[in-house]
Amino acid sequence: MIRNKTDIYNAMIKIILKRGREESLLRFHPWVFSGAIAEVQGNPAEGDLVSVHASDGGILAYGHYQIGSIAVRVLSFNESALRPDFWETMLSRALQVRVACGLHKGSCSYSASRHCEERSDVAISTNCYRLVHGEGDNLPGLIIDYYDGVCVMQAHSVGMFRARKHISDALQKVYGPELKAVYDKSSGTAPYKAGLELIDGYLYQREGFSDDEQTVVENGHKFIVNWTEGQKTGFFLDQRENRALVGSLARGRNVLNLFCYTGGFSIYALANGALHVDSVDSSKKAMMMVDRNVALNGFDESKHTSLCCDAIDYLKNVPEGKYDLMIVDPPAFAKHRGSLKNALRAYQRLNAAAISKVAPGGFVFTYSCSQVVDKEAFALAVFSAAAQCGRSVRILDRLNQPGDHSVNIYHPEGEYLKGLLLYVE
Repeated sequence: MIRNKTDIYNAMIKIILKRGREESLLRFHPWVFSGAIAEVQGNPAEGDLVSVHASDGGILAYGHYQIGSIAVRVLSFNESALRPDFWETMLSRALQVRVACGLHKGSCSYSASRHCEERSDVAISTNCYRLVHGEGDNLPGLIIDYYDGVCVMQAHSVGMFRARKHISDALQKVYGPELKAVYDKSSGTAPYKAGLELIDGYLYQREGFSDDEQTVVENGHKFIVNWTEGQKTGFFLDQRENRALVGSLARGRNVLNLFCYTGGFSIYALANGALHVDSVDSSKKAMMMVDRNVALNGFDESKHTSLCCDAIDYLKNVPEGKYDLMIVDPPAFAKHRGSLKNALRAYQRLNAAAISKVAPGGFVFTYSCSQVVDKEAFALAVFSAAAQCGRSVRILDRLNQPGDHSVNIYHPEGEYLKGLLLYVE
């Protein structure tokens, strides 16, 4: 039995790098690529905690071993990953960032309060946020979203999937009695491996809690979140600030919300005086949720129309000038670099359709959540779309993800959401 940190280290598989391949780890990049490895001392199972060494034997990092081009996802560059309170410490630190951003109020840790100070001076206007954003919170392969006491986690690696019970236990310590439930929704994100039971379900439920959805509040607006049937963890928290920007420009405008999902942008537009909002998505479940959210917020139903159809087909048939504010927020067109060229062509076609149809003096909010499409490539695709239309187009703002979807400065790949606010004459 492994009893202490020394025993853990002695039992650990050692990854030895090729000479000169330690530079990225010395710059704190959290990935070790398979091509950088000279030797694996032992026979690691995927998800095992391993130590990474330079060619001279010096210890560089500790992380989860995995099979693929990324061979190790780094958890720490010191021995903290070996400590029994590792998960509790890391989750407390992640929550500290959300408290600092004004997304969570009060003492954020019951058993690890040394990591977080109470903020009583911040006016909290939301009870949902991302607690852990993978590499951005130094926990590669882990996503945790918080919905008013319910934590929904998604493991994107075998190591994080195997650690899910430890993560759930740590969440209970960090949030204390505030925590209602921990739901694991990793079946669609964890790599499929023989022997892994990729079945979604609760890792923890407070006595008496049995709901699969609940109402959350974001900037004063109410949304129903269903983490069992909804996309991702149930809601797209990364557009919080961009939704507020749409709301600030919606007054007196006819709005088209394409790929609307559960209607986040639509609710903000209606709340801020839009003349009419059309919400378009191909998912019947999503459109039913849009209608529930419109009713939940008490809006005049005559000012909103739900359209369950293909968003791209709908846009092609829209009369020119019908809308003077459009939101174009499609799902990721590129999941890997092999599909990058096709994705960029798709972004160009979609944005050309939007720019050509929006009314003179109208706004187009356009986004890409494809991680392999960088900001420059996306902007070039939109530029090509504007040139194709021949209209005068100004970029008023460059949009991105909020602070709770933080980007590790040593891992710029974590900046996945990019957008442009366009003014079209």
